[in-house]
Amino acid sequence: MRYLGLCPAVLLAGCATFGHPSVNNPALGIQVMDAATLPSPGGEDMAVSDRAYHVGPFDTLQVDVFGVDALSDKEIQADANARIAFPLIGDIDAAGKTLGEISAIIQQRLGADFVKNPQVTVNLQETVSQVVTIDGEVNRPGVYPVIGRMTLTKAVAGAQGALHPSRFSRVMILRTVNDQKMAAVYNPIAIYRGYYADPEIFPDDVVIVGNGRTKRILKGLPTSASLLEAPLVVTFQKK
Repeated sequence: MRYLGLCPAVLLAGCATFGHPSVNNPALGIQVMDAATLPSPGGEDMAVSDRAYHVGPFDTLQVDVFGVDALSDKEIQADANARIAFPLIGDIDAAGKTLGEISAIIQQRLGADFVKNPQVTVNLQETVSQVVTIDGEVNRPGVYPVIGRMTLTKAVAGAQGALHPSRFSRVMILRTVNDQKMAAVYNPIAIYRGYYADPEIFPDDVVIVGNGRTKRILKGLPTSASLLEAPLVVTFQKK
């Protein structure tokens, strides 16, 4: 996790208004301040890079095998694990692969047993670029599309829930806002009881579920009990 090399620099959670105890540790660069929510990312934060495209979950590809009508103009959607299925050759693990790499795999497998010297073209038909990564103590960690308005509890439910619901008292959202890496820690019990709002999830967010992971990243911060009163929002600076 790339955030582990960072240290908390400014905590934006209310010590008076929002109920968190005062924390001031110069060695860790920690300061408790007054804020209730994690800011929304701007357009530049979610901009797509110009690097070679790597296939992800739920992307739709168009595959053509030149001269073989039965294997041409095939529209194939990747599943939640970015696997695709193509006639005759079966499943392909497309996760993180470029279109050229997928084309080469299809050519190799078709050429081995089914088509002499196949010429395969793979194009991107539709991409689900707006995705959230859900990691930690969930039943199905992975990358999920952000469709419509998604909240934190809906995102965790989409990953089939927490592994240990009885110990599910911390969940973290990692986000980049105006090129500044930030995080917010919530207690799901407080959300379910209506103590504070269920925060919105945006594309490119990373959600980490579980007490252990969040405590290691934000060592020495308020306990889960204090998170019942208010979420804790943090900005990071590189060491």
